[in-house]
Amino acid sequence: MNFFRKQSLSRWLIHLWFIIFSVFCLIPLVYVISISFSTESDLAVDGYRLIPKTFTTFAYKYLLKSPDQLITGYTVSVTVTVLGTVLSLLITAMLAYVLSRKDFRGANKLSFFIFFTLLFNGGLVPWYILIKKYLFIGDSIFALILPYVIMPWHVLLMKGFLSEIPLALIESAKIDGAKEWRIFWQIVLPIAKPAMATVGLFIAFVYWNDWWLAMLYIDNEKLIPLQYMLYRIMNNIQYLSSSIRPGTVNIDISQFPNETARMAIAVMAAGPILVVFPFFQKYFVKGLTVGAVKE
Repeated sequence: MNFFRKQSLSRWLIHLWFIIFSVFCLIPLVYVISISFSTESDLAVDGYRLIPKTFTTFAYKYLLKSPDQLITGYTVSVTVTVLGTVLSLLITAMLAYVLSRKDFRGANKLSFFIFFTLLFNGGLVPWYILIKKYLFIGDSIFALILPYVIMPWHVLLMKGFLSEIPLALIESAKIDGAKEWRIFWQIVLPIAKPAMATVGLFIAFVYWNDWWLAMLYIDNEKLIPLQYMLYRIMNNIQYLSSSIRPGTVNIDISQFPNETARMAIAVMAAGPILVVFPFFQKYFVKGLTVGAVKE
């Protein structure tokens, strides 16, 4: 009886710990949302509050003054994220499958080559010259997709999972007459769903959060993704806040969105990913842990 009481008590303590931990994880998110609906004067006087002292949507109205531009940014970001994630996930899975095959003699050498690129790279100038002068994909949607198609960390993460697939399973499929492509599509990929979902989520984060490639290669306003558009808006806000002196123009600087606009931008940028994440959550932990422990 005492044993069951101890187990029940320890279980409640574990639940209580995770509840407290979850609350501490949620508080920063609540702060971000609360600040985005506050006024700049309230932030200057009272600081950050979990509940806005004066509820206002001024920061969002300021960001939504050009809805066409915002819609274009969302469209470009969604398109780049979807196409880039599918293409990158497919190529990453194929490369990781080759590296995971124990009967492939060049697996170790190729793995070292991929790991080497994880530590060292050619730098920004060769990268820029390659995109602009040799591939001729500057100022196109391909400039936002191709540079992130193969990322070494994702390849090694996928390889760790695929290495757990027994070689006997592949050999039995060969005995039944299956070719390499059929083995990969009909046997390997269905087994690798947790890893595909986990790595796919990581890849989607990279594409969705990226603004660096757009700043380097994109001049066409119709190809500006959401993150870079919000980045430019934030820079404009900072410039106006620091350049305008009180009394020189008929604008109340204290009410001009600065910190509130930052938080509104964070909410608008992170919103779609927060909606997508729960659909991948059931695969996420399994995809990270399977293949991480050797028996």
